[in-house]
Amino acid sequence: MKFFRFLLPLAFLLTSALVAWAHAYHASIMELRFNPGKQRLEVALKVFIDDLEKELSNGKPAPVRTDQLSRTQLDPLLLELLRRSVQFSTRPGTTLPLTLVGLQKEKDAYWLYFTAPLPASATGVTLRHQLLLELFPDQMNIVNLEAKGQKQSLLFRDGEVQQQLKW
Repeated sequence: MKFFRFLLPLAFLLTSALVAWAHAYHASIMELRFNPGKQRLEVALKVFIDDLEKELSNGKPAPVRTDQLSRTQLDPLLLELLRRSVQFSTRPGTTLPLTLVGLQKEKDAYWLYFTAPLPASATGVTLRHQLLLELFPDQMNIVNLEAKGQKQSLLFRDGEVQQQLKW
């Protein structure tokens, strides 16, 4: 009997540690490509499902579960989140419109695919990337840019939400 009294707290501690280990950091990865032929930015953004659902549920009366929504229900929520959290601009005070073109579910994350048109004269953009920063102070948003044969990586986090991307 003493063994079981010891085993129960140990099992609880191990379970707690595994849950914390499973998602010990908060990060997103953005693959950003300048397509000169179509004069647009093509974006793939990877976000952990649990973080995404927590953000989509913020301010809602019931939790949002992405696996319980149809694409016609989910797409407007995702687009609104993107427009609020990821803003590209070529001039101060203006943001480029975003178009959600698709999403792909992995085991524990979603890839969100979207585009932003660019003016022909654009040689870079300002990116304001604050996805999930209000929820998670340790959130890191990693951006990998590929444009005109050049590759560049940037890190967006609390206190560093806006950066210039040039090509």
